[in-house]
Amino acid sequence: MKITLLFVTMFTGFLVFSQTDSEKLRDDLKKLDAVHDSLLPKKYWKYTSLFGLSASQTAFVNWAAGGRNNIAVLGFIDFTATYEKRHFKWTNDVKLALGGMYYSDSVGKKQGLQKTDDRIDLASSVGYEFKKSWFLTAIGGFRTQFLNGYNFPNDSVPISTFMAPGYVNFSLGIEYAPVDYFSVYLSPIASKMTFVRDQRLADAGAFGIQAAKFDGSGNLIKHGLRFRNEIGAYFRIRFQKEIFKNIEMKTRLELFSNYAHNPQNVDVNFENIFTFKVNKWFQASLQWNLIYDDDIKILDSKGRTGPRTQFKSVLGLGISYTLTNAKK
Repeated sequence: MKITLLFVTMFTGFLVFSQTDSEKLRDDLKKLDAVHDSLLPKKYWKYTSLFGLSASQTAFVNWAAGGRNNIAVLGFIDFTATYEKRHFKWTNDVKLALGGMYYSDSVGKKQGLQKTDDRIDLASSVGYEFKKSWFLTAIGGFRTQFLNGYNFPNDSVPISTFMAPGYVNFSLGIEYAPVDYFSVYLSPIASKMTFVRDQRLADAGAFGIQAAKFDGSGNLIKHGLRFRNEIGAYFRIRFQKEIFKNIEMKTRLELFSNYAHNPQNVDVNFENIFTFKVNKWFQASLQWNLIYDDDIKILDSKGRTGPRTQFKSVLGLGISYTLTNAKK
């Protein structure tokens, strides 16, 4: 009994000593890591990027409910790089997406490729912090698409193409960014430029461009303009954060008011992206994009033409990879 009691006492003492020793070793390692990090060159760049590719295939054989054989593919890149040094901040965003669905039906049905997503969206901002969390910021942006767009089933006459439309924006204003994941920006001096490089679309007055002039017999007198510049006020809110574990929300709201033409009719570009991470290589994404521009006339299903609220929803599940670094 005495031997057992002695053994238990020695073993307990060994555990206490080991625990104390391991805790001391852990603290020493943390201090060593801190010294090591302080000796490394400071990192001024912070970047996040998301690359994704999803695909689906549907086939029907004697299917009573009906359906069309198709193959769908969607790829996207969402990249952000930020440089911060003292009072200077430079942020760059690249958003690219291209997807389509190919219908492979046989006799009596239209085959071919239809776009499901097509996007080129580049933005860059340079800011100087004149007061804590307050920046004097200049922003530039560019948006267009890769391929022709069609109003199906008519696939012979494009209703949009690369740089038709194309948008270039410049603005100078004040930005409030109290944290890395949220910012508010207001510019009283902003320029919105619209390009329509396709003369046929320009002659039709597409995307708010001044249309061509014709005489009473329908003969062309003067081609439509291929460029339009608007001066107004610009407002933007950005938010990007992991709101729950493995669920990230990325939001951008942009508002623009033209001082010279219907300033009460505010242009809206609202984007929401939710990403649901399954593991390192697989994730689901849900994208909502709402656009309103009263200069863009849209033909609805009843044959009426006028400004419309545009809405796009994309739900994807596929291979993706997220690349990030931590700024030091």
